[in-house]
Amino acid sequence: MKVTRVSAFEIYKALSAENPSQNQEKDAPNVKREENGLHVSKKSRRTKRKHNKIKVLKVLPKDVLSKMKSAKQEGVHKPNIGVKEVLNCSGTERTDDRLHKGKILKEKKAKVEQDAAETVTSLPTKLPGSAKPLVGPALETVFEELGKIQNSKERAAKLFQWFISPISAKKFFSEIWEKKPALIRRHNPDYYKGLFSTAEFDRILRDNDVQYGVNLDVTSYSNGERETHNPPGRALPFNVWDFYKNGCSLRMLNPQAFSVTVWNVLSILQEQFGSMAGANVYLTPADTQGFAPHYDDIEAFVVQLEGKKHWRVYNPRTKEEVLPQVSSPNFSQDEIGEPILEVVLEAGDLLYFPRGFIHQGDCLSDTHSLHITISSFQKNSWGDLLDKLLPAALQIAIEEDVEFRQGLPLDYLSYMGVQNSEKDDPRRTDFTEKLQGLIKKLAKFAPVDAAVDQKAKDFLHDCLPPVLTEEEKATSVFGVPTRWEDGDARDVAVQINGKTKIRLLRKCVARLCSEGEAVILYHTVENSRVYHKEEPKFFEVDSEHTDSVEFLIHSYPTYVTVESLPCEIPDDKISIAELLFEKGLLLTKNPLPSS
Repeated sequence: MKVTRVSAFEIYKALSAENPSQNQEKDAPNVKREENGLHVSKKSRRTKRKHNKIKVLKVLPKDVLSKMKSAKQEGVHKPNIGVKEVLNCSGTERTDDRLHKGKILKEKKAKVEQDAAETVTSLPTKLPGSAKPLVGPALETVFEELGKIQNSKERAAKLFQWFISPISAKKFFSEIWEKKPALIRRHNPDYYKGLFSTAEFDRILRDNDVQYGVNLDVTSYSNGERETHNPPGRALPFNVWDFYKNGCSLRMLNPQAFSVTVWNVLSILQEQFGSMAGANVYLTPADTQGFAPHYDDIEAFVVQLEGKKHWRVYNPRTKEEVLPQVSSPNFSQDEIGEPILEVVLEAGDLLYFPRGFIHQGDCLSDTHSLHITISSFQKNSWGDLLDKLLPAALQIAIEEDVEFRQGLPLDYLSYMGVQNSEKDDPRRTDFTEKLQGLIKKLAKFAPVDAAVDQKAKDFLHDCLPPVLTEEEKATSVFGVPTRWEDGDARDVAVQINGKTKIRLLRKCVARLCSEGEAVILYHTVENSRVYHKEEPKFFEVDSEHTDSVEFLIHSYPTYVTVESLPCEIPDDKISIAELLFEKGLLLTKNPLPSS
């Protein structure tokens, strides 16, 4: 029987139009998803619906509807009518006003494209540079140079400097970070070559189990409406590239899970920020837009890898939206005002904007766009630290100070609360002053170091595992030549003695934390490349070994001998060194001999 094929995107969009909740971005309270590799909470927001909204199914020509109906009846799950039929015919129901707005937007985009070279002069931050190409070392060369640096903090600083060159890191953090957007033009399309590519995107789809909604989002933004078109299951190239050809944007949510290069970059940069570094990759067809205007709760570095993209960035709308703790819902154009920055990014350029700055990007008519957004500093504010500190301080205060355990006034409900807020009652003043005094007193009970350790535990759980250089592999447990050979296990034991020189693998690879009577060492070596796929990794440290672990942490990056560890018993020095080596946390100065 001959079956009429319809495109995957076409049947998906048409059928989902009858149930918009499946394909529209919902703004429900406390909805959490992974954005830029980070956990994002969306604010709740009542979506404004226009009364004249037309569902896609209602505007399909009869012949298209009949093909889809017959395909559905015959059990065809991957139909193949071109989505352009739907998009084009849906335009027959547009109002004159909507057509007029579309014409204005198209003319404006053409003007931006024509004047792209001049837009840099209107930026809020004018950076050094000229029309001459900025030539920097290739990424492969950068990695080679980083491998020669022993201190992982210095390694992170050097990579970040390459990342934002020619502006200095000192200038960036003093004048721009968390304050305002900045554009770095390079006039060099190969500056970030090797970081990621469309060919790599295709390879990942072919070679890996990429799941819709987990690793990949298919999105579109048209006529002020943002939609997500994720089918269930694996994202196979046949369907993904069909979506793309039909005007959908593709967002890879955690490219570090599939790309060693992205993993390496992020694992190094996380030590620069003292916070997880995440990434999303965005592939957008020409003359389309994949996302509505919105702001994020992360510091964003937009790295243009291929093609061009037209960006508009807007100031936070109110002081309450400056450096927000959560990402915004989708905005309409009339909610965000005029952009403070409008620019076309070309390959090799970088655009930075702080959390809270509204942004949107759309493709020009003559080229696709591939960019990667690298992000950090989510939930890393003073308020987030106080969120951990104050409950602990209050619990200690209640346990140690009887004033916090004394009862409330018997009649306080009769004069306190909103319903009594307009009362002119002296008891209200006394009550408020008493409460303010307790709050001030609370500060002396604050366990600051313990709260910081809780933040550090979160950081280590968020972190990517380190990517080892060849030298590091050779001098760690990962390079030990243990193997099965000639019917037996060979080189199972290694020789660590008092003269062996050791140091930690990375500056931020581990953290000692006190939890009750136990001392716990949290670490990142066994973390997953997928955000929070694994539980936090840790093990308990014996009390006689605690000083030695602290000694190694504070000695980094200097190699120290095992016999210099501050343990009273020589055998304990060997024991803690062997334990840390076996866990992958230690490097030795030279490869260890096998017994």
